Amino acid sequence: MLIKSIILVTDAYPPSRISAALQLRDLALEFLKQGITATVVTTEPGMLVPSSLEELDGIRVLRLRTPKHRGVSYMRRALAEIMIPFFLIKNFRKSVLKNHQWDAVIWYSPTIFLGPFIFYLKKKCFCPSYLILRDIFPAWALDLGLIKKGFAYYVFRIFEKFQYFIADCIGVQAAGNLNYFKSLSGPNYKKIEVLHNWINPKPVMPCSISVESLRIKNRKIFIYAGNMGIAQGMDDLLLLAESLLNQNDIGFLFVGRGSDKERLKNEAKKRNLVNTVFIDEIEPSEIPGLYAQCNVGLIALDPRHKTHNIPGKFLTYLQSGLPVFAIINEGNDLQLMIEKHQVGKVTSDRSQKNLQTLGESLMEEVSLNPNEMSARCKKLATDFFSSKMAVETIINSLSSAK
Repeated sequence: MLIKSIILVTDAYPPSRISAALQLRDLALEFLKQGITATVVTTEPGMLVPSSLEELDGIRVLRLRTPKHRGVSYMRRALAEIMIPFFLIKNFRKSVLKNHQWDAVIWYSPTIFLGPFIFYLKKKCFCPSYLILRDIFPAWALDLGLIKKGFAYYVFRIFEKFQYFIADCIGVQAAGNLNYFKSLSGPNYKKIEVLHNWINPKPVMPCSISVESLRIKNRKIFIYAGNMGIAQGMDDLLLLAESLLNQNDIGFLFVGRGSDKERLKNEAKKRNLVNTVFIDEIEPSEIPGLYAQCNVGLIALDPRHKTHNIPGKFLTYLQSGLPVFAIINEGNDLQLMIEKHQVGKVTSDRSQKNLQTLGESLMEEVSLNPNEMSARCKKLATDFFSSKMAVETIINSLSSAK
């Protein structure tokens, strides 16, 4: 079938600054660029009216009122997210787009709770659907010990399996995640494929952070920009900084927000990590300007993860020409990618000696061949992680869906 219009459903979209929101804006803009009309439906907690329609960057954006589900306790968040699809259905029926038709429905997970709303849209439009699956939840939360196999876990599994059931196509972010579906009991899921993460090139704009004004000025900078939470395994990055404390030409800069940020700041102070600086979150438009002042991008994933993950920050580092230093869970597909394309160092061995050796080795390589490594990073970003390729993959799959 010919796809001329799509509806893209997500719980995060600009002006939200989280990475998922920015990714989906890039995706919607690419659909538009390829001549496909795109409508975004997103949640808007606390909105006074049931729905609001606006145009943002040429994209029609429908915001629907939902319960607040961010910045609240885990219990309140879980209850709110379970209620979200039913609020979406109710308020969509009150919106100016209630009678509109689309050729395909696309949605982004996380969250896993959009399934009932997607099912409603599919029945309304008699069209195929594509699930962009970035998080395998609740599996990763179980791996990290955030939840146990109790009542809540099995409720989450119901919502998880329902979204797989209603998807005509499922795009996972790494080949290793294909094995997860082979392990699931139940119906044979339809087309499952690798859909790489994507990112659009961003101009280098002025940045409110000047590395030269920090105490780590005149050093080679390892940068981490993004969420500092439980899933990130950030303590390993502090261990890396501690292992290189005697290297006076190396500094560490952490920029962002997250549930673990204050604890990490206090821990760095306790260890007297004078080579380390923490700064609050900045505007996404400033990130390329920040990276232009740095030398290596940092990635950390909790070792208890058993699923495969290609973090969004990996893409932003590559696009800016920054080689990466990644501390990840064993067996993650990210390791093969980094090693194959020679864009940095990667390890699942968290011993201080190993981290020190790899850190020193990477910095030496960066110092000797900065342009060569930067070129490899940019090429990998272009070859694998473009929104153009993502849209083409999605449309090809939807066009062949029955």
